[in-house]
Amino acid sequence: MTKSLFHTLSRSLPRSPMRNTAGFTLLEMLVVLVIMGLLAALVGPQLLGRVDTSRVTAAETQVRMIKGALDTMRLDIGRYPTKEEGLNLLDVPPKDERTARKWQGPYLVEGIPMDPWGNPYQYNPVSGTSVALFSMGADGEPGGEDLNEDVGIFPRNPGRSN
Repeated sequence: MTKSLFHTLSRSLPRSPMRNTAGFTLLEMLVVLVIMGLLAALVGPQLLGRVDTSRVTAAETQVRMIKGALDTMRLDIGRYPTKEEGLNLLDVPPKDERTARKWQGPYLVEGIPMDPWGNPYQYNPVSGTSVALFSMGADGEPGGEDLNEDVGIFPRNPGRSN
């Protein structure tokens, strides 16, 4: 009687869906992992190379953004910052009271960014209407080639040692 009750109960209970599905074998999992490893080995270096070129592009974009802020400030106060004032004048009003009344900043929403390699941008007023604004590239040194090349705006005679 116990046996027939067991069979009756087991037939009325729903079967587990796990019993009807097949799983992956260890060999199949290893094959997939090997294929993924090969793909990563082939694609990884190409993606890492693009990170460096994207930093150069980001530096070019940031220089244009900072230059636009400098131009806007120049329209407001009538001049670019001096070498001593530097890029900080985009965030901090000038000490000269007459110029401070014209200053409409801050001119950058998030402050002055560092370049993509973590170094400050270089600023040098060349004349009343021209400035040099640049990043020293990946090596943080003046000049250089490829990824170490300086990136930015270089008017004639900007006072750079290249």
